[in-house]
Amino acid sequence: MEIEPGKWEAVRAAVRTAGDRFAGLFPAAPDPAAKVTADWSVADMAAHVTAIAWQYTSMVKPGQERRMPALDGPIARTTVESVSDFNEITLAEYTERDVTVLAERLRAHIDEILLATTGSDPATPVPWLGGARLPLAGVLAHLLNELLIHGRDIAVALGRPWEIPPRDAALFFELFLLGVIRLGMGTLLDGGDRPRERRIAVEFRSRYTTPVTLVLHRGEVSVEQPRRDNDIRLFFDPPTFNLVMFHRVGKPRAALAGKIVVWGRRPWLLPAFLRKLRMP
Repeated sequence: MEIEPGKWEAVRAAVRTAGDRFAGLFPAAPDPAAKVTADWSVADMAAHVTAIAWQYTSMVKPGQERRMPALDGPIARTTVESVSDFNEITLAEYTERDVTVLAERLRAHIDEILLATTGSDPATPVPWLGGARLPLAGVLAHLLNELLIHGRDIAVALGRPWEIPPRDAALFFELFLLGVIRLGMGTLLDGGDRPRERRIAVEFRSRYTTPVTLVLHRGEVSVEQPRRDNDIRLFFDPPTFNLVMFHRVGKPRAALAGKIVVWGRRPWLLPAFLRKLRMP
């Protein structure tokens, strides 16, 4: 697959900006032990994102040993259904919770990632969870999404504003989601509904992405050019789409706000499609 040069530069710049914003957010928390979710504190969430960046410093370097070898087994067998378990194992391995130290480390890891990938081919395949493969640009897009989604989580808990720029959110769709589908999902989407013979084709459109069709057929998801006979057409606002996929915003709320609009010949097939193409 090819990555547009402009997208590669955009995701690199966005990771830098989002990393600085994220690293400047949580050290000022009045209480780093305050809960952001039922299970994670501000410090836990900061550690989660910093640990991902640390792992990626080795992942983007060919032949580099992983930063946390204890995760090799869990990485190989992780699916969407077990990502939460994988995250808990990672947090147990990555023990730092001093938010000032975490902010410094996060900035340093991002510096290392961007330096290591300077001049690299953004389409280079990189092994990921569950035997899936990402283009190198997709690795950065995943880190960007982690910074933006979890930055919002912390900001909401602290009562502070947090913007998710639409062009940045769109990079997750184009570089990560389409990238992993094109290069191979491995066992990442195992589980969920039984494979169906019925082909479901969903055309995705937004103001910030190139129109594309994702097809679910016999349990496999693939990428095609838009066709007139697509079952479903879906217009999406990228930040809202990402928040819906990661269960931060409900589908009815997004639809009522006009942030996700669905139409087409068979729109009732969308729930079955999304039960397969899902996020943790």
